[in-house]
Amino acid sequence: MRPAVFLDRDGTVNVDTGFVRRPADVVLIPGAARAIARLNAAHVPVVIITNQSGIGRGLLSAADYAAVRDRVAELLREQGAHVDATYECPHDPRVGACECRKPGTALFTRAAHDLDLALDRSWYVGDRWRDIAAALELGGEGVLVPGATTPDEDLRLARARARVVDTLGEAVDTVLASLAAVR
Repeated sequence: MRPAVFLDRDGTVNVDTGFVRRPADVVLIPGAARAIARLNAAHVPVVIITNQSGIGRGLLSAADYAAVRDRVAELLREQGAHVDATYECPHDPRVGACECRKPGTALFTRAAHDLDLALDRSWYVGDRWRDIAAALELGGEGVLVPGATTPDEDLRLARARARVVDTLGEAVDTVLASLAAVR
C-alpha cells in the first residue's frame, strides 16, 4: 500500500466561486497544476475528495458536476498534471448527516480500497478544517492551505493539530520532503 495526497477541490485546486456550476467558471488556483504535476512526477497518487452539496440542494445537477469535474481535469492536463481519482459527496447536509461528507471518512476509505492506498501514511490537504480533519482519525498528516474564505476557527484548529502553509506548492514541498525522508 502506498501513501497518497488527498486534495479538496474548490478553494484548493480551483477558485471557489460557491457551487461551481459551469465548466466556463472553472479557474485553477495559480500554481495548483504545477504542484500536482510535482506529485505526479514523484509517483504519488493524487485523489480529490470534494463536498458537492449543491447537487443535493438542487443548485446543480449530477451532469453539471461531471462537466465541471471534467473541466478541472482538462485544465490540469493542459499544464501537465492529473488526478488519479475524484470522489464526491452530493448530499445536502441540511437533510441529515452522511458518512461521506467531509469531515467524514467514507470517501477516503473508499478511495484507499479502490486504489490500494495507505491512509495512515497519506496527506490530507484543503482550505477548510473539514478537508483535513480526517487525517486525525485515519492517522495521516493534515495541511491547511488557507484562502480568502477560510474561517479563523479553521486556522486555529489547524495550527494546533496539523500544519498551515500559504500555497498548495508549499504543501507539496512538505509532502515530498517527508516522503524522501522515509525512503
